Amino acid sequence: MKEDIRIRLAEKKDINRIIELCKAHAEYEKSAYDIAGKAESLEGYLFEPNPGLHCLVVEKENEVLGYSTFMKQFSTWDSHYYIYLDCLYLEPEIRGFGIGEKMMEEVKAYAESENCKAIQWQTPDFNHRAIKFYKRIGATAKTKERFTWDL
Repeated sequence: MKEDIRIRLAEKKDINRIIELCKAHAEYEKSAYDIAGKAESLEGYLFEPNPGLHCLVVEKENEVLGYSTFMKQFSTWDSHYYIYLDCLYLEPEIRGFGIGEKMMEEVKAYAESENCKAIQWQTPDFNHRAIKFYKRIGATAKTKERFTWDL
């Protein structure tokens, strides 16, 4: 399976498929997702001259089957930059083949190239498979409540 997949930076042609994957990701995490306006907005953020958001896609036989989005942020407590991994999602049929680990390695390489000292992310507490995966690759968990203040 790993031999016939390719991980690459997203291109404009991928936007609609990424939105479909975002919707599947939200459903998997038991969240609502409204696709209205998302393609135009995401395209703007990913492909502006100095993008703050980056996206990798997993491609197999010219079909995008997964994605990962991430951005550089700063931690005042740690006094260094880190990468915030916003999303990592793979279609069910490509899970369990080491592709998620390869995606994480790509994000790690980017983080190192940006002189970041860590990668942070979150996953729902019911996503036991993801938690097991993250622990297997050496990540540690911190318990916090995440709040959202809609504006």
